[in-house]
Amino acid sequence: MGPDTDTRSQPGDPRFFRRAGPFALAAVVDAAGGEAPPRRIMLHGMAPLGAATSNDVAFCLNARKHTAALAETGAGAVLVHPAMADKVPEGTVAIVVPDPLVAWSKVGALFHPLPPLVAGIHPSAVVDPTARVDPTAEIGPLCVIGERAEIGPRARIGPLVSIGPGVVLGRDARVGSHASISHALIGDRVYIYPGVRIGQDGFGFAMTMEGFHTVAQLGRVIIESDVEIGANTTIDRGALDDTRIGAGTRIDNLAMIGHNVQIGKACVLVAQCGLSGSAILEDHVVIAGQAGVAGHIRVGKGSRVGAKAGVISDVPPRTEVVGAPAQPARAFFKELAVLRRMARAEAKSGHIRGAADTDDTGKDETD
Repeated sequence: MGPDTDTRSQPGDPRFFRRAGPFALAAVVDAAGGEAPPRRIMLHGMAPLGAATSNDVAFCLNARKHTAALAETGAGAVLVHPAMADKVPEGTVAIVVPDPLVAWSKVGALFHPLPPLVAGIHPSAVVDPTARVDPTAEIGPLCVIGERAEIGPRARIGPLVSIGPGVVLGRDARVGSHASISHALIGDRVYIYPGVRIGQDGFGFAMTMEGFHTVAQLGRVIIESDVEIGANTTIDRGALDDTRIGAGTRIDNLAMIGHNVQIGKACVLVAQCGLSGSAILEDHVVIAGQAGVAGHIRVGKGSRVGAKAGVISDVPPRTEVVGAPAQPARAFFKELAVLRRMARAEAKSGHIRGAADTDDTGKDETD
C-alpha cells in the first residue's frame, strides 16, 4: 500500500507528533497567559484560521493580512491581540493575549509536549567507564560517550551521537541524531539539532613556500544555557582562546562559526551565514541568511546584518547594514536609487540618440 496522501492542512500528524488533550477552554487560556469569557467548551487541537473547526484553537498574527480569514474562521477559539478582539466572529471565543505568536508557542507546548524521557542507556551504546551519565538521562542507540564526559540530568542523546572525551552536557539538553561534540562545555537546556559538528579543529595554518603548517587549536567551545543550534551547523573550537556562544542565542541550519568567535546573548544567526575566526557579535545581534562576517570584526550590540551582506569593518551598535561590502542600509539604498536614476537616464538618452541617427524608414543613414 502506498503512503497516505492526505493533504489536509490540519497540523500535528499523530504519526510524527505526540498529541495531548482535549483541554477545557480555561486550560488553554491559562497556558496562553490570556483572558477570555468563561465558556464550557473543549478544544482538541491547533489549526490555522482557514482550516480550524469548532474543536480547534487558532491564532491571528497579522491584523492587515488575516482580517478576512479571521472573519470567516470556524475555530472554537482564537488567540488575538486586544486590537483584533472585536473582529472575532460570533461563536468563536476570543482569547486576548499581548503577543499571539508567544501565546501560540505556549499553547503548542500544551497540545504537543515533548515525548516522555526514557531514562537509561541503550544496550547498543558505548559508554566509557570513566564517563558520568546521570541516571535520569536518555542515551540512544549506537551512541559513543567518551572518557570523562559528563551527561547532566534529563539530557536526551539521540541515536548515533558521538560525545568526545571530557565533554560536559548540562541538564535538560537535547542532542539530535548523528551529531558529534568534542572539546566543549555545554550549558542547560541547549538543543543541538541533528548533524551538528561542535569542537573540531579551527581553520588555522601557516603558509610557507614548502606548504602549509597546521597551527594547534588548543581552545574549547563554550555554549551557555538555552542556546539552539540548527541542523548541520559547524562550530570550531578556539585556537588559544575559547569559541563562545552566549545564553539564549538561536542558530539556524547550515551556519558556520569559526575558531575564537565570540557570540553574545540572544543573538540570531540565520541559515548559511558564516563568521570567520575571532569575529565578535555583541548581544542581540541578527545575522541574516548567507551573510558573512570577516575575521576579527566586531558587530555592535543590537545591530542587524542583512542577507548576503559581507561585513569587512566594525559595525557600531544598533546599526543596520546591507550589501557587499556592507554599509549602513540608508546609505546603501540612497546609492542604489542614484544608480537606478543614472541607468534610466542613460537608457533614455541612448534611445533618443538612436532615433536621431535613422531616417523615416528606420534605416541607419550610415548603411
